[in-house]
Amino acid sequence: MVRDFARSCTAYAFNEIAQKRRKKVEMLFAHLQRILGLNRLRLRGPLGVKDEFTLAATAQNRKRSQEGTGSSG
Repeated sequence: MVRDFARSCTAYAFNEIAQKRRKKVEMLFAHLQRILGLNRLRLRGPLGVKDEFTLAATAQNRKRSQEGTGSSG
């Protein structure tokens, strides 16, 4: 019964859009982990984790925006 419900959920067009979005987000997280070295958070506590993640995401966004404009530095 649960398996039938899961199969029916994947039949919708929304699932295709959700899969594309999920893939994009997962690739960004993989980049944070692999390239920027965010495998392990160094700061402790919820605020430290938030600050460290925000800093890493900001660095990633700046890098992506520079790649999009073609400027260097």
